[in-house]
Amino acid sequence: MAVADALFRCGFPYIKTLGMRRVTSGVVDVAPGSENLVYVLVRADIPIGGCCVRILNWEDEDLGTIGSTGTGDGNFQWPTKLLIDSDQNLIISDESLNRITLMNKDGSFISKWGEYGCEPGQLNRPSGMAFDKDENIYVVDSFNQRIQKFTKNGDFIFTWGEYGNEPGQFNHPWGITVREDGDVFVSDWGNNRIQHFTAEGNFIKQFGNSNDNEALLNRPAGIAVDSDGDVYVADRQNNRVVIFDAHGRYVQKLLGDSQLMGMARQYVRTNPVVLRLREMTRLDDQKLFRFPVSVTFDNENKLWVGDYGSHRVQVYKKDAERLQPDELEPPRNSPKLVIN
Repeated sequence: MAVADALFRCGFPYIKTLGMRRVTSGVVDVAPGSENLVYVLVRADIPIGGCCVRILNWEDEDLGTIGSTGTGDGNFQWPTKLLIDSDQNLIISDESLNRITLMNKDGSFISKWGEYGCEPGQLNRPSGMAFDKDENIYVVDSFNQRIQKFTKNGDFIFTWGEYGNEPGQFNHPWGITVREDGDVFVSDWGNNRIQHFTAEGNFIKQFGNSNDNEALLNRPAGIAVDSDGDVYVADRQNNRVVIFDAHGRYVQKLLGDSQLMGMARQYVRTNPVVLRLREMTRLDDQKLFRFPVSVTFDNENKLWVGDYGSHRVQVYKKDAERLQPDELEPPRNSPKLVIN
């Protein structure tokens, strides 16, 4: 079942932080793989690292890179989204090169597809991607203001969308995710909302742009749905991750809880200048998200957040139990939770 009847939400504890500036500079996406590996897509806007996929493990060790900055096979100019297929191949969208690249997990180039244009099957600044159950790929064709669906090899299937702010229209969409039942959720960047569609692109609802101040989005970027149907949005300009339930109701926000771990701790400990600066500064803000752009939910209930502005990945774990209808009262008209 893709959507829980109700959830007993117990918390969303922070687990750990991976990466650091100079290693994962400019994190735009993260994908946990097999064998304890974590693949981090980076596009540095500073002259460190460039564009590549950085390989880490759960122990926060740097295991090297896949790809590099350039225009040739296996190169990237402005990558945005990283998928891992059932064979552990990496699939990367590139906004600048208007193409999708497939790489082997050992770093070797497999293939590429996509060309610039506005005709069906052509691309203009492709950003988010998501698999359906058959590993066909939905691609957010951002500057063409539409969603396109392809086979994994790049064969065009269908498309929907146009520019505007009405239901089903887009203003430079960014992220996309597919729920277990096939429904599609798109973060509509310029319209500051999330749109919910059927697998065929038929509009169902929108949320994130209501009169509820807590739920208001400001440049939503990456988006993910977990096995309970909860929707996670990297609310970039609000420096937070927002959680909605399957019906689009605001649940809570995560603001960041990062601690120094692994490679970052080792770097600071061996650098006297940084140690002194850290000893002199206020640390409250160091844990917070800075322009998070991606969210990924794995099959162990862990949420991976690409903390772009702080050049790191923050990891959380959902703590909730599914409830059956007979375990709680019917919904109330004016809910208010009071804990003694």
